[in-house]
Amino acid sequence: MNSSDSGPRVAADNVVALVPAAGRGVRLGENTPKAFVAVGGTPMVRLAVDGLIASGAVDRIIVVVPAEFVETAVALLPSAKAVQVVVGGAERTDSVRAGIAAAPDASYFLVHDAARALTPPELIARVAAELRAGQSAVVPALPVVDTIKSVDPRGAVTGTPDRAGLRAIQTPQGFAAELLRAAYAAEIDATDDAGLVERLGAEVRTIAGEPSAFKITTPLDLLLAEAVLAKRRAQDNGRAGNGLRPDATAVRS
Repeated sequence: MNSSDSGPRVAADNVVALVPAAGRGVRLGENTPKAFVAVGGTPMVRLAVDGLIASGAVDRIIVVVPAEFVETAVALLPSAKAVQVVVGGAERTDSVRAGIAAAPDASYFLVHDAARALTPPELIARVAAELRAGQSAVVPALPVVDTIKSVDPRGAVTGTPDRAGLRAIQTPQGFAAELLRAAYAAEIDATDDAGLVERLGAEVRTIAGEPSAFKITTPLDLLLAEAVLAKRRAQDNGRAGNGLRPDATAVRS
């Protein structure tokens, strides 16, 4: 893995995963970037990258980190030509933009939050498959189970949207590369990458998400992630004990 070269050339239908990993872990009570906080002894960013690799649907992975964490990231991530570390910016959009610039030959992008470290590889593969089948923007989504209220600046309720038409959006969010490039070139604001392409008038399709692809943001999330990962590892150990193979971990060739 190299923190400075432009990475390997890949096939014409290549999928490049961008992993912005510069966000601070303030709500986790940490002083380091959230992506470097450990779950079960493994930093979130490593778990997220391992999931992308295990999907078998990604040709190249670009991890975007603060300048002072480049060496740390290079040391803890897999030593593979298909995994590259680049320097990000002050905001998440700056980091994604840096990742896009590092992959001028990409056909499709998956933008994946490192904090969704336990996203199942099967979900990643389904997003990539939708792109290769012709969709230009695809996001995993879960039905909203809580009642949602809109409120005014004073905290007074102003409305109750019908949750039947609401979805909680996860990552990876997948895009045709030219569409995502155009969205970032437009210098518009949104809370996620799908929101950027929506502003361009593009249709964003949803597929069924996975509960385990939750975002690890608070100490309670971290406790849940520890429990989920411990169960996964116990199941993998059980498979190994029965002579069964654990999930494969190879970047698509």
